[in-house]
Amino acid sequence: METLSDAECALNELVIPLPDKAAAQAARDRWNALAKPIGSLGLLEDAVVQMAALTGSPQVDIAQRCVAVLCADNGVVAEGVTQSGQEVTTTVAESIARGVSSVCLMCRPFGIDCLAVDMGMVHPPQVEGVLNRRIAAGTGDIAKGPAMTRAQAAQAIMAGIDLMGELKARGYRLVATGEMGIGNTTTATAMACAFLDEDPEVLTTRGAGLSDEGLARKRSVVAQALALNKPQVDDALDVLAKLGGFDIAGMCGLFLGGAVHQVPVIVDGLISAVAAYVAWRLRPDCRYALLASHVSAEPAAALLLGRMGLQAPIHAGMRLGEGTGAVSLIPLLDMVLSLYRDGTTFEGCGLVPYEVRPA
Repeated sequence: METLSDAECALNELVIPLPDKAAAQAARDRWNALAKPIGSLGLLEDAVVQMAALTGSPQVDIAQRCVAVLCADNGVVAEGVTQSGQEVTTTVAESIARGVSSVCLMCRPFGIDCLAVDMGMVHPPQVEGVLNRRIAAGTGDIAKGPAMTRAQAAQAIMAGIDLMGELKARGYRLVATGEMGIGNTTTATAMACAFLDEDPEVLTTRGAGLSDEGLARKRSVVAQALALNKPQVDDALDVLAKLGGFDIAGMCGLFLGGAVHQVPVIVDGLISAVAAYVAWRLRPDCRYALLASHVSAEPAAALLLGRMGLQAPIHAGMRLGEGTGAVSLIPLLDMVLSLYRDGTTFEGCGLVPYEVRPA
């Protein structure tokens, strides 16, 4: 019998607090007291109630927030499934550290900090500001064998959990997830095909813009990886280790860490959704920490969110990556929290409250 690694033992011993039902009810009562139709802000009201339940307080505060962009390289790039080489992963990570990447510019107007995290890039970044959480210099080629060992997968997850603890200690009360890793739509799609029992022909897309020939090659590589590695679908850690990446594993840790440390975590697109799905399969009670942001243009993302019972309020066909979809939710949360905190109540304006009826 295989001995569990220290990281997997630690993973099995995680303590996740129960959601606070009283705080959730207080938040719902506050919404229902405001002078507007009951439930009229839909999923955005639900997000505030969910954050109250997670944090244990109806005084929801997300003034200090960040996006953590987890960066790693994937050996499957050797199969010709991408337009770019692995050096691009490092280039973008350095751009994030300098504050000039796409996600940084989208965050700037809303006071959202951007953090680049090296989970395992082949070429280590040459600028200051990239957090070092390296597991190894990239993963293996999933078309030739497993991406990583089970111990490495658990180690990367624990690194994400520990990172969330550090972010909370730094004062962050909302964390958006992002990723950067050339080839990671291939690894994420392979994992999604395994979890959803879907054909690679259905879920594999052009990613960053593959040609017809490139798309056919990518689909073939995903099918080959599934046939060769034979992931055990009832064991989420096995699927992650055989088909995933260090970026996905680290994000899985961020989602679990959000539940452990009671910090809401925003799910981004496909790669992030796969990571959230692994976290949910490992610990279903982490779900209260997960906030879905948008429905990605990648078909597998919506299917994974649906499996977890998560609904995303933004439908914009986004697929840029870097956490850009996740951070798009934050201005919406700011708007509804302004109303939640300062809105006029029925009582305050002398109106008869609307009656709360069962859904």
